[in-house]
Amino acid sequence: MLAALFLMITTLQRLREKAKALPLSPGVYLMKNKMGTVIYVGKSRKLRQRVSQYFTEGEQAPKTRRLVSNIADFDYIVCDNEVEALSLENTLIKKYAPRYNIKLKDAKSYPYIAITKGAFPRVIVTRSRKNDGALYFGPYPSSTEAKINAETVNRIFRLPKCSHRFPEETGKVRPCLYHQMGRCLAPCLASCSKKEYEEAIKGAAEVLSGNVQKCAEAMKKNMLSLAENEQFEAAARQRDAIAALKRLGETQKVVGEETVFMDVWAMSVEETAGALSLLSVRGGALNRKHDFTFSGQELLDEERALDFIAAYYGEHSDIPQRILLSFSAETEGVSLLSLYLSEKKGKKASVLLPKKGKNRALCDMAERNAKEAVDKYRQSAARDEKTALSLTRLLALSAPPSRIELYDISSIGGEETTAGMIVWEEGKMSRNHYRLFRIQTVQNDDYGAMREVLFRRFSHLEDKESFGRFPDLILLDGGKQHVRVGREVLQEMGLSIPLFGLVKNDKHKTEALHDGESSISFAREQDVYMLLYQLQEEVHRFTVSAVMRSKTKKLRSSSLENIKGIGRERAKLLLDYFGTLRRVKTASVEELCAVKGMTQPAAYAVYLHFHPKEEEKP
Repeated sequence: MLAALFLMITTLQRLREKAKALPLSPGVYLMKNKMGTVIYVGKSRKLRQRVSQYFTEGEQAPKTRRLVSNIADFDYIVCDNEVEALSLENTLIKKYAPRYNIKLKDAKSYPYIAITKGAFPRVIVTRSRKNDGALYFGPYPSSTEAKINAETVNRIFRLPKCSHRFPEETGKVRPCLYHQMGRCLAPCLASCSKKEYEEAIKGAAEVLSGNVQKCAEAMKKNMLSLAENEQFEAAARQRDAIAALKRLGETQKVVGEETVFMDVWAMSVEETAGALSLLSVRGGALNRKHDFTFSGQELLDEERALDFIAAYYGEHSDIPQRILLSFSAETEGVSLLSLYLSEKKGKKASVLLPKKGKNRALCDMAERNAKEAVDKYRQSAARDEKTALSLTRLLALSAPPSRIELYDISSIGGEETTAGMIVWEEGKMSRNHYRLFRIQTVQNDDYGAMREVLFRRFSHLEDKESFGRFPDLILLDGGKQHVRVGREVLQEMGLSIPLFGLVKNDKHKTEALHDGESSISFAREQDVYMLLYQLQEEVHRFTVSAVMRSKTKKLRSSSLENIKGIGRERAKLLLDYFGTLRRVKTASVEELCAVKGMTQPAAYAVYLHFHPKEEEKP
């Protein structure tokens, strides 16, 4: 105990002296633990003053004390100005995902609506935001909302939803039923002009940006013009589109003039949780609400809330002219955020702290949403804690598990044997940490496959990004023999981690846990049953779907490999280029030749394979 205390005091003295040597310049600092892992990234306009505050004696918040107790060293990067420091801080937080920073969740967590780039763009829903020239709208709180909005926009503007590529396939495929119903512009036909399509995409972008009223007025003028020219069918389609647009607008609450475009941010913080709420006002209507919740260990306060907002707009092109903050913040921080957003937007973006009037009323509404988000988070955390305690008592664990790893083995007819690993962490599925293992050493041997996957998983603990953290509990989708094999592997590797098997009954439903010697029933533990059932269903879905994808891809490749001159490599190149076997079948010789690695004889052989009647022609 005394040795540990002495080491801590020595470390603080060393860090204090190192901080005193820092320059009084803008920059970014990276706090590291004893393993060299970056646990916090911060910025300051005066590095020496800011970093020194962490290591001076005085009153500190519990969360800050927890951070400081884990700091063993720090690095720093000097910047030319504060805006550059803020931008670099966001980049480093995204790179290292430090434990104590509040940060944007993984890009896959939230859905976006994207208007793709190209001659004939599409309106799609995606969970990945790339730097590919597409226009992104969102993020949306749920995939359901994003899909409904995308579907409505596609229907209103009669945009295609098929998988054909245009203009490459224009005139080569038949128009589908949607065109016959008047619900698609049909770029597959040469009669669809590029200008007409561009107008439709422009209208879609307006609606997704929140300009519903402006778009509805333009469509109404067009409808009247069509009716005057006796184009009644087209006018009726416009009338239906206006009705759909009106229904979409009814979900939005009018809070100001049509020219009002702004975002409202509010914060609520308690000891165990915090939340930031965003209300987006577009065209004078409140059209979206988004809550971001944080655990108690994330250092959420006014300064870090501004950092989060900067990171949020760093990921989104939709920066409004005004951003309202419901919470007080340092004038310097607000000015810096305003300067940073103006630079990102290319025109002035104002950050305001309203005290009265309509804007203050919007801030109050956002505050109520933030408080409600914290309450929901706490209730959910309480349920998770209760479940974890029940599981701890049932399995006689030394502490409630915060990270559970569950493994499953799957194959098709003894082929494509694959192991799936899913992770439950801090009360929810951690999909970033899911992993697949293609079994290499055995076939038709579940026990051997389980041995291989556990050995491979725990041989990569130095890989901090994916396997750097030990699980508190390991579950195997299998019986006592699986458990015995798993415990043998852990013992051989010198690891002491609780490991149990999930046993199923005759109806393939989970009914008990197995410790290798006896079964442990949890029939009376409803919360534990629901958690384990959810975990088992998820690992089964994850593993089986991976096996099916692998098998399908192999079958598609095999059918191409039967063509003379097409081996495994060329089959893979064709499928990667065209995406589906159907597109390979419908491709012309010229399109096949465009694939890297394809020769004209090989392309002709593929074409004749799927168009045998063409060979009979002179």
